[in-house]
Amino acid sequence: MTVTYTAEVATCRGFGCFLTLLLRWRGSIYKLVWPDLAAFLTIYYSLNFTYRYALDEHQKKMFESVSIYCETYSNYIPLSFVLGFYISVIMQRWWDQYTSIPWPDPIAVFVSSHIHGQDERGRLMRRTIMRYVCLCLTMVFSMICPRVKKRFPTLEHFVDAGLMTENERCIVVDLNEKFPRHSKHWLPIVWAASIVTRARKEGRIRDDFAVKTIIDELNKFRGQCGILLNYDSISVPLVYTQVVTLATYSFFITSVIGRQWLDVEDDGRNRRNPIDLYFPVFTTLQFFFYMGWLKVAESLINPFGEDDDDFEINWIVDRNVTVSYLIVDEMHHEHPELIKDQYWEEVFPTELPHTVASQPFKDKVPQPSTANIAVSNVDAEYVNPQGVKVEDGMCDDNQSGIHFVVGRSSSRISMMRPRTMSGGSNTSVNNLGSHSTSLHRIGSVTSVVRRLLSRDSSASAAGTPSAISAMVDGGPPKLSESQSSTSLTGKLPPVGGGSMRIADQVIEEVDEQTTITSMAGKPPEQRPTAQSIFQNAPSQPVAVPKRRANPSQSLPFAYPATSLPPTVAVSPAVSTGGGDLMSVKSAPGLDNSSGLGSGSIGHNNNAGGDANSVISSATSENDNVDEFARLKEERRKDIERIMFARSISAIASSRGPSPTDDDFALLDMTSDSQAFLLPQGKDK
Repeated sequence: MTVTYTAEVATCRGFGCFLTLLLRWRGSIYKLVWPDLAAFLTIYYSLNFTYRYALDEHQKKMFESVSIYCETYSNYIPLSFVLGFYISVIMQRWWDQYTSIPWPDPIAVFVSSHIHGQDERGRLMRRTIMRYVCLCLTMVFSMICPRVKKRFPTLEHFVDAGLMTENERCIVVDLNEKFPRHSKHWLPIVWAASIVTRARKEGRIRDDFAVKTIIDELNKFRGQCGILLNYDSISVPLVYTQVVTLATYSFFITSVIGRQWLDVEDDGRNRRNPIDLYFPVFTTLQFFFYMGWLKVAESLINPFGEDDDDFEINWIVDRNVTVSYLIVDEMHHEHPELIKDQYWEEVFPTELPHTVASQPFKDKVPQPSTANIAVSNVDAEYVNPQGVKVEDGMCDDNQSGIHFVVGRSSSRISMMRPRTMSGGSNTSVNNLGSHSTSLHRIGSVTSVVRRLLSRDSSASAAGTPSAISAMVDGGPPKLSESQSSTSLTGKLPPVGGGSMRIADQVIEEVDEQTTITSMAGKPPEQRPTAQSIFQNAPSQPVAVPKRRANPSQSLPFAYPATSLPPTVAVSPAVSTGGGDLMSVKSAPGLDNSSGLGSGSIGHNNNAGGDANSVISSATSENDNVDEFARLKEERRKDIERIMFARSISAIASSRGPSPTDDDFALLDMTSDSQAFLLPQGKDK
């Protein structure tokens, strides 16, 4: 089990609490490093004695050359970087594996809460579900942990431990024979989900949401078991582990030769240090630290093994089974008696009592970092906002087309006391955030020029009021002043200091042809419609001219004073006896019971004279055609005038003035824009 020392380091006193940990053996660095350190020192002293007592002068010269070479180039091995990065990866992986271990407690709580029934079957369902959950996790542990594998080497051991029945073992064995390539750790979760759905069908689970909650927890549990198997099958890349191992051992092989005591002077440095002659102190410490890093990585790369710092998985198996049965069986729908708590009348305690031992550690109420910062009344005064500087020639609001309106909320002003500010302004800077009149954009110079250039220059110059006033004054033509600017005259408060005040918000211009207005709190506009415009002038039926028709498909009848449906195709016919003839090619819904034939309507009053009337009308066919064409053209023009009037009314309603408010910029539809909208070359 993981060696814990949290209690020893809870309070740091004296020279430090970590010094007491250096005397521990279980899980210590001494226990891991001592075999390698013993081998290193053995090799070191062997070479040392061989150099001093077994070699002749020539051989000593060769050994000294090799030792100096290893000492010079051993620093080229980046051991600190390689080991540091490798250890960080291993430590993160070690903690992630522990957090990936699933715990059955949430599933047990959901099962106990949602699967009702105090009878034997309800109890059997709850206990069986939790037994399957614990069986799934134990099967996973037996595949990744040697300690659990030694405890449950076969499926029969699961049966003997009570986690699996004989029937269930037979099912697993049969599936392993049919599908031997994949593990069957997920099979108990499938069985548990089936029991949950059966409990829902039997009415032991009262809603589908509870079923979904339990199924989701089962799937989450199965997913975490799969993550543990992935950690077991996918390790840190082997090449990285090999690089770290080779770097560490190659460094100390060169160190055991290069750090030898030599009876020479190398570049003025005396290699005949008497301390190294007896024991290499700093070489041993360097080996201890670097090799200790490597041993930590070797110990933590698989925390499910048998090392001192590995997880105690057998304890987790026993704990899961006990807690699961305790929640779903012993504590199912059981709770202590509901009684009033000690602070029922006080609602909540001001402070829980302290003992004599805890009184010295009574904590003070934490304060924020700015609690002791005090601001004087002079420093708390607001400063005047800096004005917006404008260049010469750009101060004319009428030419720029952008008007700034400043307004203050009455409720805000009543709460703020007047303060004297620089520049002669007594408006607080907080008023810039109040609900005042917003900015509105009117037609700018660009839009006016674009409108002027879109028409004929001579006609527009003669028709605009600005051109007329310019010719009267004898000066060059000037752009017309916006009408909305006159409504805002006198609304701006005086501003001192040569600056201009802007409104609460600046609306960025997106389209030069659009007027941005605010309709907040205003009633909806009453826009005219075609029905309101033409309500006193209903359309009259058009007289159908005479035209020769086919006698076999048309019959005479008196033309009624009503308009025909739009689906009826009408061909003019000859009028006889004060009535008109009209051929109907397709009139669905008409009564054909009079025997007049398919597709014909009319009055069957003079059937014998119809043929003579049709024959006599052949002589005036050309005149009737001209009359029909003239009536058709007049009808077309009437329709065009009606459609044009509707478009003009829609444009007028969209550009019409809003409800009267001096704080809004108004855009009127001038006569020039109306003339531009009228069709050219059309007959009125």
